[in-house]
Amino acid sequence: MVTNTRPRSAGAFGAIADPTRRAILDLLRTGDLCAGDLARQFPVSRPAIAKHVRILRSAGLLREHRRAQQRIYSLDPAALGEIDNWLAPYRLFWAARLTDLKQLLESTENRND
Repeated sequence: MVTNTRPRSAGAFGAIADPTRRAILDLLRTGDLCAGDLARQFPVSRPAIAKHVRILRSAGLLREHRRAQQRIYSLDPAALGEIDNWLAPYRLFWAARLTDLKQLLESTENRND
């Protein structure tokens, strides 16, 4: 029997792969927004934004709560922590490469002086 379950981080990676979903996260980084205000920020239909929001919620990147008739969305950065942990070795890799490049440029510059 095959079970088709995805780890939460795979959902988060898929969720942030779309530029509209990244833009939604960027908007919510500055504060909570109701569904209508969120949808008005994009030149696509409300159902399209609702689908993006559903994907972000299922990936654990958004929280939703209700205030009267409104749905209020807020950023839930916990799932981004998993992505950040995955990216950490790459940051170290690039930092080392940039250090190597700096040393190479400085040594080349010293030879030309």
